[in-house]
Amino acid sequence: MEASTIELIGYSASVMVAISLMMKDIIWLRCLNFTGCTLFVIYGVYISAWPVAGMNAFVACINVYHLIKLYRERSAKAVATA
Repeated sequence: MEASTIELIGYSASVMVAISLMMKDIIWLRCLNFTGCTLFVIYGVYISAWPVAGMNAFVACINVYHLIKLYRERSAKAVATA
């Protein structure tokens, strides 16, 4: 990748994480934060910043865990009210 492309990925990751923290809806927060973390993993791996890649991979997994949990809770509520 060209240097400007990887910088764009890093800046995009920062913007996504910042925007995610402004969300009131927890599902949007988790989705946008997951996207930002994934971009940071790509960025971190490319520049060999393993702490950046590792920490963001961990946070991305946490976001996936909570999204699955939220969707299961919503599904259970939908079944209970049907």
